[in-house]
Amino acid sequence: MATFTVRPASGRDCADILRLIKELARYEEMENRVNLTEKDLLEDGFGERSFYHCLLAEVPAEYATCEGHTIVGYAMYFYAYDAWIGKILYLEDFYVMEKFRGLGIGSEILKKISQTAVQDHCRSMHFVVADWNHRSINFYKKLGATDLSKKEGWSLFEIQKKHLVKMANEE
Repeated sequence: MATFTVRPASGRDCADILRLIKELARYEEMENRVNLTEKDLLEDGFGERSFYHCLLAEVPAEYATCEGHTIVGYAMYFYAYDAWIGKILYLEDFYVMEKFRGLGIGSEILKKISQTAVQDHCRSMHFVVADWNHRSINFYKKLGATDLSKKEGWSLFEIQKKHLVKMANEE
């Protein structure tokens, strides 16, 4: 099978986006951390103010999964600004269903995202990879990616909402 398309997601794709997010989380053994709903995805990506963009990989109906899914991969990204270098594209999630790997789908998604980054004058693309995911790490390194956590010693932090609320309400 060499037939697939990569296209921008629309609001009607939110159920498939959420399904793929959960599949990726299951692969990373973190499915219980997914709190998003289809409504969140619709409002946050296709509402008045978009917080993310998404590309989808779609196969023809004759190649659908046994469950009937034709959306078989996705990449979710957004723009950020780095105070040292300027505009960056941040790749939040990138996933192709296991059955459809090795067919060039992931490479095509990354090509489209790279084209978007170049067209929008981004200086780089940033993303996070689990340190145990050696297959992905090696894949990205072959594309020219640099592991900043090792090279520059950065650590990723999170401040959860309850702490944000506390800080926001301090006098």
